[in-house]
Amino acid sequence: MTAAEMGNKAIKVLVGVFIAVIVLAVAYVYAALHWNFSKGDRVGYVQKFSEKGWVCKTWEGELQMLPVPGAIPERFLFSVRDKAVVSKVNSSLGKKVALTYEQHKGIPTTCFGESEYFIVDVKTLE
Repeated sequence: MTAAEMGNKAIKVLVGVFIAVIVLAVAYVYAALHWNFSKGDRVGYVQKFSEKGWVCKTWEGELQMLPVPGAIPERFLFSVRDKAVVSKVNSSLGKKVALTYEQHKGIPTTCFGESEYFIVDVKTLE
């Protein structure tokens, strides 16, 4: 085997490894965004909701949860990806709401949201 043939073989191997890494990274991001770790509802008042980011703009919010008597009030930080849900959250500011969320663990970047909790629906309760 000549040096040129060995060089071509090495390039083919490197290209194959590079493509495999890209495919695995895409599969990981897809899995992190489409399979949820948990889901549920949180009730309270949205006290902060804004679009944030320099390059990747995401909608981030804060829900002041209703405290149990004698307990310290708790904040629930969340992200919203769907424009329809963004308009629902904006129209329910200042009202008691139930936010339906999905928790996604292991998201590799904040371009998808700063929180691991993504709101999928909003119900106004009052």
